[in-house]
Amino acid sequence: MSAFVISQKENATYKFTFEHRRGRTLLTSKEHDTKEKAYETIKYLKNVFSTTEILRFKTPAGKFYFKLALDNEVYGTSRKFNTELRFENGIEEVVKGFVSAEILDFSINIFDDFPSEIIETDK
Repeated sequence: MSAFVISQKENATYKFTFEHRRGRTLLTSKEHDTKEKAYETIKYLKNVFSTTEILRFKTPAGKFYFKLALDNEVYGTSRKFNTELRFENGIEEVVKGFVSAEILDFSINIFDDFPSEIIETDK
């Protein structure tokens, strides 16, 4: 099953990625000021996905990528694909799994409060 993964960037903003069911990142969102805005954007896009556009592009180097847009606003950009077949498969995975994908929040560092004496380190 595909999933949305929310994470915090080094500049304290948030982004989400749409992950292929095999774990490969297919789409990365624009930056969001708060985690709540990232959640809201995901929920909004899931509700209106049938009206979104998938805009197709090709780089000068011959790689393929797409952008997910709605009302002239881009909400995410895909990774670059080496072949047109992988590109089309990536789009198909997004179309098939977007609405049903679960949301995972990886923006919280669960190890911050973990006692350091319990964590083993290589010496």
